[in-house]
Amino acid sequence: MVLDTNVLLSLWVFRNSRFLAFLDAMRSGRWLALTSGPCHEEFGRVLRYPLFDLDGPRRDAILADYLSVAEMVAGWQEPAPPLPRCRDAEDQKFLELARDGRADWLVTSDKALLKVGRRRRLEGLFRVLRPEDALREADLS
Repeated sequence: MVLDTNVLLSLWVFRNSRFLAFLDAMRSGRWLALTSGPCHEEFGRVLRYPLFDLDGPRRDAILADYLSVAEMVAGWQEPAPPLPRCRDAEDQKFLELARDGRADWLVTSDKALLKVGRRRRLEGLFRVLRPEDALREADLS
């Protein structure tokens, strides 16, 4: 499963209780989160935003905690199946990670990613789901 940055923020910064079942499932080993260099770098960069008022040790603790339940994925080893282009080029890395990690789901609240998820070109690769839908489908809600 791939969690995009907005879902990671909900879990580690805002401690959104609606989504804490994701953390429980990851910590228990029921779910495996996938990340990549570019996705992890984005999370680290966003954690530095003044809006979140996180000091260095707290940011480091969040990133370390996330990596304790996530697996780092390298790129696709064979010729990669083509992906549709996301309107927001910054979000393309999440589609690539889901494909390269052979994820079942990309979990996001991002409208551009959700729109791409409605395209037939992702069939057979992975699904793009809102967090609420992923929780419901996994019977974690």
